[in-house]
Amino acid sequence: MNEATQQRHFRTLFISDVHLGSKAAQADLLIDFLRLHDAEKIYLVGDIVDGWRLKRAWHWPQSHNDVVQKLLRKARKGTEIVYIPGNHDEFLRSFQGTHFGGIEVRQNDVHVTADGRRFLVIHGDEFDVVVRNARLIAYLGDWAYDAAIAINVVFNKARRAFGFPYWSISSWAKLKVKNAVSFIGTFETALAEEAARHGCDGVICGHIHHAEIAVRGGIHYVNTGDWVESCTAVAERHDGTLEMIRWTQLVEQTAHPRRRPPLEIAVSTETAAEAA
Repeated sequence: MNEATQQRHFRTLFISDVHLGSKAAQADLLIDFLRLHDAEKIYLVGDIVDGWRLKRAWHWPQSHNDVVQKLLRKARKGTEIVYIPGNHDEFLRSFQGTHFGGIEVRQNDVHVTADGRRFLVIHGDEFDVVVRNARLIAYLGDWAYDAAIAINVVFNKARRAFGFPYWSISSWAKLKVKNAVSFIGTFETALAEEAARHGCDGVICGHIHHAEIAVRGGIHYVNTGDWVESCTAVAERHDGTLEMIRWTQLVEQTAHPRRRPPLEIAVSTETAAEAA
């Protein structure tokens, strides 16, 4: 039994940027992930539901409903679930402190790991200058991202037909375009500084769809990624170690055990200690 088919239990799971309500959401993969991963506590770190897209056009297939039901079922069985809204599900921010079927809404939180480290848990859009100060540009950028995802779907169907694994055009572009790289760096620095202001050892966030575990200015920076392209989550092991789980890569390797992924994505999990 390999890692993609084995039930795993963690102290905490952190998931963000699922974008339920959008056609790009990889709900089926998330359902499989939730079926095979359990935790004492789950943080939903924003943009779980995509209110922006639902306002434009209603899209809510059964798989999206299944994700919600899966989370509610975990809550009923005793998992503590904390929902921290992002910019796409900002309508929930007015319900801070409210419980929905055992899921509590909080503006942000401080999570203490098993080894005593304090992490500020926050979506991160508050530190995105475009979202805060130029909402129209943010909406236009959101539309452009939708277009990139649509192209990505066609591109990856062709890749699969030739036996190649999933590869994200937009994620690749983020790392190649100078301005995008600069934005990511600025965002990471701002979140690390905010964690320091809260007297925390690190920050766990989402928003920019760029999964990473790193150290910025002595502060642990952890970004959970997304469930639109990369299908990543962060897990806290029972000893307090933080682990990045890259679910798409694990599934690909399970389906094609002889296929060697490119060097830069060969490792499906990484820990905070390795990042440091």
